[in-house]
Amino acid sequence: MYSGIDGNGYELICVIIKYGRGSDIIKFSKQHGITGGTIFLGKGTIKNTFLEFLDLAETRKEIVLMAAEFTTAQTALEELNKRYNFSKPHHGIAFSIPIVNILGARICTSKVNKESRGVKEPMYNLIISIVDKGKAEYVIDAATKAGSKGGTIVNARGSGIHETNKLFSMEIEPEKEMVLILSEYHLTEAITYSINNQLKMSEPGNGIIFIQDVNKAYGLY
Repeated sequence: MYSGIDGNGYELICVIIKYGRGSDIIKFSKQHGITGGTIFLGKGTIKNTFLEFLDLAETRKEIVLMAAEFTTAQTALEELNKRYNFSKPHHGIAFSIPIVNILGARICTSKVNKESRGVKEPMYNLIISIVDKGKAEYVIDAATKAGSKGGTIVNARGSGIHETNKLFSMEIEPEKEMVLILSEYHLTEAITYSINNQLKMSEPGNGIIFIQDVNKAYGLY
């Protein structure tokens, strides 16, 4: 059992942008009510035959996560889109997802509920896959076969009971890769099935997939 602040009424903004621009995103967002954020390093995948030939198909990315009350988050997201033109190719992606619970954050509980938001069936889902290092590209390939346009890979580290190995009698924790894929709602089932089927995610220790609704997204085309 865990305790935390009821996140109902709060949003998590995620911005995936070119390397080096994460700090600018947070600085600009603070002007619109966001109190702060966290930046992760990742790499994006570009399907381009010429770039693949030159071994330049992978691009460094920064993933910016920022939490805020629903109205503030939506306003900040709209202003970010105006400023950074996510609708133009390769300018980045920005989206928001609902927060269910908040732990470790000094945020007042909100009384806003889903009914007051007018939440409808989402247009997009965020598919998150966590696999052993080196397998993220297989996740991307499986997702692409099912209609995905690409994804973002983030380095991570795991310590699950099935992932811990021993080297010279010492336990080691293998590095992980987390894959973020924004999917159109009607493609989500096919994409997750393809990933699960190709990487056998249902077998212990092969990874995990979870899906989150996306309330609003910019930069998808």
